[in-house]
Parts: sequence; C-alpha cells; structure tokens
Amino acid sequence: MTPEDDPMPADADLPADAHEPHGPPRLEMLHSLELTPRRVQLRRLAAAGRDAIEHLVSTTATIEQLAAAADQLEDMARTLGELPKGKRYEGFSEAANAGDLSALEAAVGEEYASFDHSPFIGLANPLSPPIYFDYGPDWIRGRVTFGAAYEGPPGCVHGGYVAAAFDELLGATQSLSGTQGMTARLEVDYRSPSPLGQELTLLGEVQSVEGRKIWCTGRLLAGERLCAESRGLFISMDSERFRALIADRDSRLP
Repeated sequence: MTPEDDPMPADADLPADAHEPHGPPRLEMLHSLELTPRRVQLRRLAAAGRDAIEHLVSTTATIEQLAAAADQLEDMARTLGELPKGKRYEGFSEAANAGDLSALEAAVGEEYASFDHSPFIGLANPLSPPIYFDYGPDWIRGRVTFGAAYEGPPGCVHGGYVAAAFDELLGATQSLSGTQGMTARLEVDYRSPSPLGQELTLLGEVQSVEGRKIWCTGRLLAGERLCAESRGLFISMDSERFRALIADRDSRLP
C-alpha cells in the first residue's frame, strides 16, 4: 500500500498538530468546550456505568455475591430515578450531523455538549465504548477498544457493533464535505475477526460527492490486520429538515 492509497498517514508522518481536532466544526467545538464541573461528573458517572456493564457480563461471582451486587445496583437505580428530570439537551449527538456550522444557526455553549451523549463517541453515555476521533484535511481516524459487553463470536466484537461503529465513522467522515447528512446505505465486508480488549483503528475518507449524495469508505484494523471494510451513502439534508427533526424530538422526549 502506498501513502497515496492510505487516507491517514502513519503517526510518524503526521504534522505536529495532527492530534488536535481537525474537521467537523461541531465536534471541534465539543473538544474546545470548558470542562465544567458538571460535565466532569456526568462523564465520571458514565464511566462508572461503563465499568459496571463490563463487570456484569464477565463475572464468575457466586449467587450470594450477585444478589448483594443486584441489591446495591437497584438502590443506585432508585437514587438516580429520584434525580430531577426533564432537562432537554440542545443540538444532536450523531457525528453525521457535525457538518458546516452555516447549515444551522451557529450554536453556543452546551449545544455542542450533546455529542457527549452519543452512544458511540459520548463520554457521558455508559453505552458508548467510546470511539475517539481525530482528523486530517481529508481523513478521519477513530480509536476504540470494545469490552466484553460487545462480544459476538468468542473473544470477538459482535458484527452488529462493527457495522454500527462504521456508521458512526462514515457519518463523521461525510461531515468533512461540510453538510448535515443521514445514512441511506451502509455496506460492510467482514474480512477477519475483530478482537475484544485490543485497541482497534477506524479509518474513513470521502470517496465522492454527487449533488446530495456523499459516498464514504472505511476500514477497521487490529494493528496492521484488516478486520472489515465499509462503504456508505449519505444524503445531505437542508437546515429546515433538521430543525423539524429537533422540534419533533423535543416535543416527544422528556
């Protein structure tokens, strides 16, 4: 493979600022937000939940130990259930919608924090692995380690989570075109098992833009071994459609 074939250069070839955010401005704004005390605690709480899920699906505890842990977790669930409800977050949490700020009115402050709630990149979401993205002018790289909760074949990531990770990767990648878009088609070719408990690398690049159609390609690697490849079609949407989606969500969800 030549450098021209690779959407992301090796670390040794990256510019000095390559690990600083580059690309989708909404995600850049998330990185640049002040890490407020509240955000610290939300991320801390989610990390604890992530650890609890990991321990829950990979334990050889006795019945008595499981019962005691269940009692404690039920108490915690009741405590969380008594916390104030009804706060709506602004914006949207999917990286596919992280395109040009001009597509929607420029937002400020906590709107960008909605990405913290993403099920794949959100540090305040216990379901998130999470995936960490960095960017170049025409590529996006993700790093992720899937734990036991994501197991499919023995010791390997479930293929459905691999496909979902590609959806997030290619969604973020298509936003480099500067538009807001939604997935229309996602194709995945599984080449070899994706191991659990090992850092995996996701690489994405924009393949072509044809009017409202944005084609992207991606790869998933364990070290230098290719685990899967993907191709996605995204359809750009105008700002009015996105405003309508946000208004509908806010009218239905607490």
